[in-house]
Amino acid sequence: MIAFALATSLLWGLADFGGGLLTRRIPALTVVVVSQTIAAAVLGAIVVATGAWSEAGERLWFAVAAGLIGPAAMLCFYRALALGPMGVVSPLAALAVVVPVGVGLALGERPDLPQYAGIAVATAGVVLAGGPQLKGAPVQRRALVLTLASAVGFGAVMALIAEASTTLTGLYLALFVQRLCNVAVGGAALYVSVRRGGAALPPEGGRKAVVSSLPALAFVGLADVAANGTYALAARIGPVTIAAVLASLYPVITALAARAVLRERLLAVQAAGAGLAMAGGLLLASG
Repeated sequence: MIAFALATSLLWGLADFGGGLLTRRIPALTVVVVSQTIAAAVLGAIVVATGAWSEAGERLWFAVAAGLIGPAAMLCFYRALALGPMGVVSPLAALAVVVPVGVGLALGERPDLPQYAGIAVATAGVVLAGGPQLKGAPVQRRALVLTLASAVGFGAVMALIAEASTTLTGLYLALFVQRLCNVAVGGAALYVSVRRGGAALPPEGGRKAVVSSLPALAFVGLADVAANGTYALAARIGPVTIAAVLASLYPVITALAARAVLRERLLAVQAAGAGLAMAGGLLLASG
C-alpha cells in the first residue's frame, strides 16, 4: 500500500509540474483536453485488449462522478490562481486530503496514535511545501471560495475513484470512463471559452506549438491516469486514511522538480514543509 501511495505522489507531482510548464505557452483548458484525450485513447486500447468491458457495473457511476467533478475542480483551481495570490491558493488546495481521510474515518478506520500524528505532520508539511503567502495582498473572497471548492473537488475525486472498481481490469474500465467524462466536460468548457473570445491555441506557434508539445501532453495525461490507478490500488489495500495522506505528498514532488529543472529556489517555509511531509510519511509508514 505504501509503495502504491508514494508512487501516486510521484506521478501526480510530475504531472502537475509538466502541466504547469505547458500552461505557460498553451491555454490551460487546451492542455487539459488534449492530455486527457491522449490518456483516454491509450486506456481505450487497454480496455479493448483486456476485455474490461465485461466489468461494467454499478460501480462505474463512481468513475462517472469522478470524471465530472475533476475538471470542474481544476477549473475552479485555475480561476482561483488567476485571482491569486498563488501563495495562498496553492497550499489551501492541498487540503483536498481532508476529504478522503474523512471518508476513511467515517467508514470506521481508526489509525493508531503515531499514525494520527503522521497524518497531522504530513498534512501540515504539504500545505507549507506550497509556499504559503503569510503576508501581503489580501485574498479575495471569491478566490478563497474557488480554492476551497477545488480542494473539496479534488478530494472527492480521490474518494470516488477508490470506490470505482474491485478488480484490476475493472480499474482500467473505470479510469477510461473517468477520462471520457473529463474530456467531455473539459471540451465543453473550452468551447464556451472560445465562444466568449478565449483562445484555444497559443498566440505564438498556434497549432504547430500544440503538435510539437504532444509528447509532453501525453506524459501529463498518462502520468495523471497512472496516479489515479496507483491510488485506487493503495486505497483498496488500505487503510484509506494513510493511503490518502501519502498520496497527497505530491506538492513536495512538484516543488522539488521545479528546484531541479528550473533552478527555482525553495523558500524556507517550503523546505520546512518538505521536511515535515517526509517526517509525517515516515510516521505513517512505521505505523
